[in-house]
Amino acid sequence: MLKEKYQTQDEREFNFTPSDFARVRKLIYQHAGISLSEAKTDMVYSRIGRRLRAVGYDSFKDYLDNLENENSSDEWEAFTNALTTNLTSFFREEHHFPILAEHLSSLKKPISIWCSAASTGEEPYTIAMTACEAFGTMKPPVEIIATDIDTNVLATAARGVYPYERVSKLSEKRRKNFFQKGTGAHEGTVRVRNELRSLISFQPLNLLDKQWALKGSFDVIFCRNVMIYFDKPTQSKILSRFVPLMKQHALLFAGHSENFLYVSNDYHLRGKTVYELNSGKNTRRTATLPRGGNA
Repeated sequence: MLKEKYQTQDEREFNFTPSDFARVRKLIYQHAGISLSEAKTDMVYSRIGRRLRAVGYDSFKDYLDNLENENSSDEWEAFTNALTTNLTSFFREEHHFPILAEHLSSLKKPISIWCSAASTGEEPYTIAMTACEAFGTMKPPVEIIATDIDTNVLATAARGVYPYERVSKLSEKRRKNFFQKGTGAHEGTVRVRNELRSLISFQPLNLLDKQWALKGSFDVIFCRNVMIYFDKPTQSKILSRFVPLMKQHALLFAGHSENFLYVSNDYHLRGKTVYELNSGKNTRRTATLPRGGNA
């Protein structure tokens, strides 16, 4: 991620007061559960300033007034997308994937996986690659639902096209098995193979929504490097909502800097940032809303 350039108030194109910053923090917390620290002033100015230019506002106050009063779903989406940080890579936190492969091999088929913060797609595609390798086929018995609050990154994920540099650290075997190199006008890019893409359904989802458009119970949930943006009460609420969506044997994968034991009694550690449900905690209820289509 590029670091937003610091600017003084006099250098800024738009007036940006402490009150404006406080409103942005309040609105993104209410809408997406994201807790912005006071150190994010320049980041907020830079990113929301782009929205002011895009929609033709002269001040943060007018833009935020319109955001609250008009209740435009499109602009709320753009506002949220602007403040969402998406840092990911293929096989990020690589120690998780041998654990995942072993777990998948032990399960009754078919297998259901939820990647709750798909970002630009590297994580769900890595999960799919791991499944293919675990079962020795490009058609493993898995279904992966990949969600994210940011619709822009979901569109990138669904396309499955990346600069070659994004896969350059993968083994030659993985690059050959799972990607197609671009030619001509697409030289310098790779595209995820259709067999891999067919294992994943991409759809928008806000973890703070009162209802999640998900169906069934999951054998695996990935929720990595998401909770760090939420305060403890929000973390606890989300973790408790995972419980009835998890099968008795399900695994929950967290990010390297996240520790769920301090915010929930529903889980215990299985391995490094990998959690299982505590015995007797799973109510085995399932969500009943229909699953949405691909983004």
